Amino acid sequence: MSQPVPPPSGNPFAGGDQFAPAPPPAPVRNNVGLGLLVAFVAALVAAGAYGAIGGAIEKEIGYAAVGVGFLIGFAAAKAGGRNPVLPVVSAVLAIGAVYLGQLIAIAMIFADGTGASFSEVFFDEFSLLTEVWKKAADGMTYVFLGIAAITAFAGAKKADA
Repeated sequence: MSQPVPPPSGNPFAGGDQFAPAPPPAPVRNNVGLGLLVAFVAALVAAGAYGAIGGAIEKEIGYAAVGVGFLIGFAAAKAGGRNPVLPVVSAVLAIGAVYLGQLIAIAMIFADGTGASFSEVFFDEFSLLTEVWKKAADGMTYVFLGIAAITAFAGAKKADA
């Protein structure tokens, strides 16, 4: 039997530069304007999705509010960096997105029930939608708004970590 030949230096990891320099750190993102723009667009998209889901099933889903908030905060921080304004603005936009999504859901339900188009109900009867929202809002409605804000703030902090 033949003996295995040990590496030349006695080190099993020899062969190549053992002390290669670490890759350079990722560039620092600090573009608050871009972060705010991305957060706003994400809020509009998330509101539309949240409203479409709520209108289709005709009820609110708390997990969807978590998704709305996290999407907004995460997107804002990924685009804008570690600016401390982004988590706060993301939280405010998340509240607005969930509220807008709830109005979209109400408009979809009304449009389906009356045979009118969504755009007629949403744009022509917007004041009626807000009145219906105020009357229908209960404790869970406000919990969903709070959940969205908290997850947006957390999502922004998580993305910049």
